Amino acid sequence: MPELPEVETVVRSLAPHLAGRKILSAEFTSKFVTPGDRKKLAKRVAGRSIEKVTRRGKFIVISLDSGTLVVHLGMTGKLLLDGDRGAHTHGVFTLDNGVLLYDDPRQFGRIEWNPTRVAKLGPEPLEIGSEEFRARLRRRNSKVKPLLLNQAFLAGLGNIYVDEALFASGIHPLAIASRISASRAARLHQAIRDVLTLAIEHRGSSISDYVDANGERGDFQLMHHVYGREGEACVKCGSPIQKIVVGQRGTHFCAKCQRR
Repeated sequence: MPELPEVETVVRSLAPHLAGRKILSAEFTSKFVTPGDRKKLAKRVAGRSIEKVTRRGKFIVISLDSGTLVVHLGMTGKLLLDGDRGAHTHGVFTLDNGVLLYDDPRQFGRIEWNPTRVAKLGPEPLEIGSEEFRARLRRRNSKVKPLLLNQAFLAGLGNIYVDEALFASGIHPLAIASRISASRAARLHQAIRDVLTLAIEHRGSSISDYVDANGERGDFQLMHHVYGREGEACVKCGSPIQKIVVGQRGTHFCAKCQRR
């Protein structure tokens, strides 16, 4: 599933081309991607002008001159500029200059009108300060890995970047959040920022379906230290990277470098 760096990359590839464009018409064909009255949604957006395209957590927010469209890419969703319509195209926005397509083979993504769930997201990990981050950790007695995946705690982190940030900070995924010392919390806060910033610079991780709005892949997957490297040597100590299940999610870490 695309996480913060991938969604940010998509937004950056979309925004310059969509701001100021007018939606002449729209068509939606999936009851999963656009649940509810699809014809009503198409009428709602037709004739609307796009003011800006931004990101909130893992969501793409398309602000119109009246109302807001929010897109979640799910596992296999793509927003493509001037692409070719295919069997998995479930959203078509015909613009006054070009076309924007939503493709999604597995149809786990969503295109929604003014959804309330975006308002329930936690702070942005690239914006929250170190002291606030530490304070939020202190209040939680849960394991740190599933806590960081909780979008109400921080918005935008997913499996890849939580594993990478925990490794970079030397914190075990089973560590209890409230027991993490102030100095280690500060390292984790900085590691999250550093990992996300570097991943955005490398346009995200293209492990399976992810591409940006121009169909181009990212290359941060070539820089992963633990994620997807089960059994391979740790880049720091040479010990084999381990994989366990934490909160029903596959979790990669180095047992020697990361402590509770």
